[in-house]
Amino acid sequence: MFGRISTLALGAFAVGTSGYIITGVLPQLSAELAVSASTAGLLTTSFAVAYAIGSPLLAVATSRWGRRPLIVCALLIAALGNAFAALAPDFGSLLAARILTAAGAAVFTPAATVVAAELSGTERRARAAAVVFGGMTIATILGVPAGSLLVGPLGYRGVFGLVAGMCAAAAVAVAVAVPAVAAPPKVTLRERFAVARDPRVLAVLGITLAASLGVFSVYTYAAPVLAATVSVAGGTLSLLLFGYGIGGAIGNVVGGVAADRFGYRLPLLAAVCGSVLTLSVLSVTGNAVLAAGLLFVWGVASWAFNPPVQRRLIELSPSASGLLLALNASALYLGIGLSGVVGGAVLDHFPARTVPLVGAGLCLVAVVVHLASSHRSAARTPGAAPEPAPGQPR
Repeated sequence: MFGRISTLALGAFAVGTSGYIITGVLPQLSAELAVSASTAGLLTTSFAVAYAIGSPLLAVATSRWGRRPLIVCALLIAALGNAFAALAPDFGSLLAARILTAAGAAVFTPAATVVAAELSGTERRARAAAVVFGGMTIATILGVPAGSLLVGPLGYRGVFGLVAGMCAAAAVAVAVAVPAVAAPPKVTLRERFAVARDPRVLAVLGITLAASLGVFSVYTYAAPVLAATVSVAGGTLSLLLFGYGIGGAIGNVVGGVAADRFGYRLPLLAAVCGSVLTLSVLSVTGNAVLAAGLLFVWGVASWAFNPPVQRRLIELSPSASGLLLALNASALYLGIGLSGVVGGAVLDHFPARTVPLVGAGLCLVAVVVHLASSHRSAARTPGAAPEPAPGQPR
């Protein structure tokens, strides 16, 4: 069973690397295509926006597909997008290739998470989702430095070609190792999009958006923030960010285990509060060793967030879980897409150490929304009928 889920995690690593690799190859790419660094940065923004828009729409369009062929097809689309990126003659073609890659990733991640949860049974849903999402975590740890390392000998086109091969290899592995999983029960289009009006779903999506915006507003500008707070750069900065990535890998696992054992409420609250506290202290620290510890703890907290969120959405409506997870992925990538704008605006008008405080404030918004929605659920009278699934009569 673990081998099957690990195969899905391999696919998540491949599509995650597709998303994050731009940062590592940006200088050479912008030089070769004769565009500014800010223009080249649109390749990351376009990926995030295409993912956010495409994920729920494609989840509905492919709702009747068997899960295994859907996942294989998604990985092959991501492979094709990366191959086109390797061959793109100009920036416009490369931008189109990135959008195609994002479409494959947007289909893969929610579908793979649902399959992992279904293969693992009710008691281990969050842990299974954490294993799949762990592939994305490892992509953040290795994707950017790997791109920076390989762009010298291979060129940015060679790096894209390598990622295309990874996606294709993952597609073959899924086709061989993952068993057939039937499409979910038929749900009408009206019922599917009724989930977007359910207050419980809206609360989860609001938490995801606020938390991801808070976390990535700081992570995107980690270099100037750490230069201002603890005067680090170069190799030391890389080590500190690597510590954040290691913390993220651990947090992803811890979040899954905790959500399966305690439910979603307490682990989710602990994770977001952890980000609020660490970012608040990071804004005032002047010690590099303390900053290293804070980044590690922040990594644990920020990546422990996802498994309880995914468990909550699957519990709310198993029949529409694919769409719910797709909507959550849209909220996540919308936060990532907006983080560059928000963090950049703060950096332009205030000292760099202000950025973590703004990130902490946005994460605090997520805490407030979570507490308010939990209070609403707890306020239901004992013995009352269970809350209906999204889209059902209340």
